[in-house]
Amino acid sequence: MASVDLASRLGRTVLYQIYPQSFADSNGDGIGDLAGIAERLDYLAWLGVDAIWLSPCFVSPFADAGYDVADFLTVAPRYGTNEDMARLTEEAGRRGISVLLDLVAGHTSDQHPWFRASADDPDDGRFVWSDVPAEGFQPGPGARGGYYKPNFFPVQPALNFGYARTDPAEPWRQPVDAPGPLANRAALREIMAHWFGLGVAGFRVDMAASLVKDDPGHVETARLWHEMRAWLDREWPGRVIISEWGDPKVAVPAGFHADFFLQFGGDDDGLPLRSLWNNGAGTVSPGWGELSPWAGADGAGDAATFVRAWQAATDAIAAAGHGGVVGLPTSNHDFTRLVAGPRDAEQARVAHVLTMTWPAMPSVYYGDEIGMRYVPGTPTLEGSRLGPDYDRAGSRTPMQWGDLPADPYGPGKPADSTYLPEDPDPGRPTVAAQVDDDGSLLRLVRDLIALRHGDERLDVAAPVEVLATGYPLAFVRGGTLAVVLNPGRAAVQLPLDGAARARPVLARGFRVEAGSDVVHLDGYGYAVLDLAGA
Repeated sequence: MASVDLASRLGRTVLYQIYPQSFADSNGDGIGDLAGIAERLDYLAWLGVDAIWLSPCFVSPFADAGYDVADFLTVAPRYGTNEDMARLTEEAGRRGISVLLDLVAGHTSDQHPWFRASADDPDDGRFVWSDVPAEGFQPGPGARGGYYKPNFFPVQPALNFGYARTDPAEPWRQPVDAPGPLANRAALREIMAHWFGLGVAGFRVDMAASLVKDDPGHVETARLWHEMRAWLDREWPGRVIISEWGDPKVAVPAGFHADFFLQFGGDDDGLPLRSLWNNGAGTVSPGWGELSPWAGADGAGDAATFVRAWQAATDAIAAAGHGGVVGLPTSNHDFTRLVAGPRDAEQARVAHVLTMTWPAMPSVYYGDEIGMRYVPGTPTLEGSRLGPDYDRAGSRTPMQWGDLPADPYGPGKPADSTYLPEDPDPGRPTVAAQVDDDGSLLRLVRDLIALRHGDERLDVAAPVEVLATGYPLAFVRGGTLAVVLNPGRAAVQLPLDGAARARPVLARGFRVEAGSDVVHLDGYGYAVLDLAGA
């Protein structure tokens, strides 16, 4: 199946993240499922995406929306069966779309049989146990007694991949080559191979930096992932692993094919992404709401932080010598959407243009292509609340399909989701309202994806020359394709050599001053210009 060979296509790949319980329901139970996703493959093919990444869809008690896995080898009944997964990968492959799953590598649910067995067996080293109370540990169940180390929520016990630094005073710090850590490495290969056998093209690895504990510089963690990458390239060529690390300059040289800039991670704690998109509609850490992002109407931000971080990552990837790309998401299931707080869908257009034209792998979070918003006040569900100021449920509301016709985008309007309430705004955007509107955000995103696929100057490996990082942000790809972006409300201008004779490829609120090479952009305007002319 050609679509399984994703590794060779990452330079032009557009990824689309699906939160499966919110995307499309095929059986009327109110929760999205794999069959519902399969029914929407024609829409995704029309949009032009190359690969879809599904948030966890394995057996789980759903204390953390599926990131607490109780069986890594079986699809959760709410989503269907393993046979449904095989059908999904087959049908997607026929449309040239690869399927990636979410690998929760660092922990399980406390309901997983591995943890239950470990809780009863003092000799079981699959998890991190202490016989005495220790900071960050939780009282353990079962005959073993003692205390276990969680990896995120208390119901997510950390799988034991060892410690980079041992200490006789802390006997739970096993070395990375102890029997438990080696068994867990083998289990990761078993899990990946199982799903590769059903047609899956790769994995996004959750909390990829969290496996080896107390690991200065992530030295042992990188050795682990290099080992996994060597196995992958040898046994399953063409498959990919993409990390949730948040620091591409470290994660890609550590063995991953790609890593996303995220709202957290790295020496800067996620500042590059937040300096682009953050809007204060929901905050995870104090002070986030005060950050002025580049994509802000007030024109108070600057993309320089992002550009510097991207350059550092690109240089580190090149120095490592085994390839890989930086990932740039519109948003995700943990972060506020592009449309949130004061930013509306018209303002988000410029953000989409940047995502699709920058030398990185774009990832579109479901619904961002129509301007779905972060919905404040959405009820907390399945571990969505991270603190008093932020609930992730607002980014996980149902996909807004509207009254779609039966063809060519699927079987018509899907059953209403009851997993979470939909956006109550009566003016909420829908696919149905935008799909035939040439001026819609959805059609812009589709045109941008087609442009990215069709113009080699937008390949990740094509050069970029940054001309300005503020208002406007301006850069040239491949020597002759200029991108000029104004996410602010005030009009801006920029001298651009060759602008007077350039051919507009995609533009809005754009003009060139007569008799000059000065580009003018209205508020929220953008232009992609072919400086080579017609």
